[in-house]
Amino acid sequence: MPSSSATTRNRVSALNLVSVEEYLHTTYRPDRDYVDGFVLERNLGQYEHARLQMLILAILFQREKDWQICVLPECRLKIRNRKYRIPDVMVLSEDAPRTPVIEQAPLLCIEVVSPDDRMPDLVMRAGDYFSLGVPETWILNPYTKQAFVYAEQGLSESKEAVLRRGRIELPVIDLFGQV
Repeated sequence: MPSSSATTRNRVSALNLVSVEEYLHTTYRPDRDYVDGFVLERNLGQYEHARLQMLILAILFQREKDWQICVLPECRLKIRNRKYRIPDVMVLSEDAPRTPVIEQAPLLCIEVVSPDDRMPDLVMRAGDYFSLGVPETWILNPYTKQAFVYAEQGLSESKEAVLRRGRIELPVIDLFGQV
């Protein structure tokens, strides 16, 4: 089985360089990340991934007014010129600009692990979010029932039943039980 870096190289080497303008004006199904001229496939979720993502969105959407947030699934996020990522879930401040591509750092990004995801790739994504100013990224694995937090000090596993970031709370143990 190829390493994740070999897999990434294989996916990238088969693609031609694409301009930012072409990326931003092209519809990909499913949508794809863009890094320095390369359009990169994202790993697709299966049942467990989709179920957990939906449960997260339902909880956050229910609390949008209380927590003064806006929650978005799979929306393009500009990290810098020539780099765009698509978090599984983004949590914005309720007063964040409503632009087609989000350019302001979200309050929180959440990644749900897919079967083909590798932790080094997810940590790289979380590092990209952090470089934009996202204070925390939560990485939730529905297969192993583990929760990780990526913040200023790097990646750490959380053993808490509820993840918290400011007023935002996510009962991960309960959610894992519903997958």
